[in-house]
Amino acid sequence: MKVNRDQFMEEGYLVLREVVPSEELDALRESYELMVSRQRGIWMQERAPNDPPGGVWETSPQPRLLLGRNPLAGLVDEKTASTVEIWAHENMQGASTELLGEEDAGVTEMMLMCSPVKDCGPAAWHRDHHPIDTAPLQGYVDDIVETGPRYVQWNLSLYDDNVLWVLPGSHLRFNTEAENQQLLADPKVPLPGAVQTHLNAGDGVVYILPILHWGSNYSRKMRRTIHGGFSNHTHYQSFDYVDYLSPAVQDKFHRWNSRSEQMQVWTENALRAAINKNADAYHRALNNLHPGRGEKGKMLSTVFLSKAACFVAMAHGDELADIPDDLKNRGKGFHAITLNWGPPFAKRFTKEEAAILWERFQPLDALLKTDEELYLPGFQSGPMHYYFNEMPADFGVADFIETWEL
Repeated sequence: MKVNRDQFMEEGYLVLREVVPSEELDALRESYELMVSRQRGIWMQERAPNDPPGGVWETSPQPRLLLGRNPLAGLVDEKTASTVEIWAHENMQGASTELLGEEDAGVTEMMLMCSPVKDCGPAAWHRDHHPIDTAPLQGYVDDIVETGPRYVQWNLSLYDDNVLWVLPGSHLRFNTEAENQQLLADPKVPLPGAVQTHLNAGDGVVYILPILHWGSNYSRKMRRTIHGGFSNHTHYQSFDYVDYLSPAVQDKFHRWNSRSEQMQVWTENALRAAINKNADAYHRALNNLHPGRGEKGKMLSTVFLSKAACFVAMAHGDELADIPDDLKNRGKGFHAITLNWGPPFAKRFTKEEAAILWERFQPLDALLKTDEELYLPGFQSGPMHYYFNEMPADFGVADFIETWEL
């Protein structure tokens, strides 16, 4: 699959044709439809007392199947293995590897987005970005400009699909004031300059987060759109499907999983270096975690580590001042791309170590927020005290390390 990385970096997205070869499309549709049928049965069993008989299938404006994050409960077997194998296809994995500038991009999340049972209309414009538990937008922009994206996201259509709109170039800038005003007035109409992606069956659109994008119409029109992404590492909570994959694809998933386990070790090394006030070890850990990143990228990684430190402390029951409840709730999960490996990772540290760890990162956390409650439209976060856009001014990794001695 030929890709134009320069165009991708400038506009933030590419539409790629025939990612699924035409001769493979019908079989892949059949496999996914069997998955949908199996998942619908699970949703029927899991429905709440007041839910309709189909549960999530009938209540969601965009029912989603999740592969790899939750236990698959028998969804993947020899009949449906192609729903996983498509992620290792050269047209997806190879293209993602080139666009990321990686040697071997790994699959992160694997999903399928489905049409609802009734017309639900448009969603709201948004960036897939939560500054409260990741980092301000400027950190991402600086890192993308300096070195390139760390993550690319896909929509791969099994049927003709024109739901997704994107705003070219918005991955490299803040919202304009005019965009903020329109998003506040009505976040469910096209933004000036936005582009509707017209995908034929088998086509894909790959894009750089945090680009502004929009699900324009969740209607009853048949929609089966594969959704997820690639990075240099991932984290599989469920891995029971791997035995159904071909040997070559098994090797890829085992390789990506081993790399992610190593990433957890390097994350622990970085956090322990902070606990021990070992600047050299901290720099080594940053270089191992994200090799080739520049100073801006290392600072973004440091902000990610500050969130990881917070989540480790919270997992040990520490009451942390000025941490909003929504951050505490998000800390219960995981987000491996931003080095939050979830509650099991916190067990690598004692309660005493967790308290010291948070003490090391709290000065940085204080620079990431303000006493005033803030809100900007177009983000997946409500009002909060953390900055949506701005990174700490004139503050880098060396400055962060100096705070250990204050």
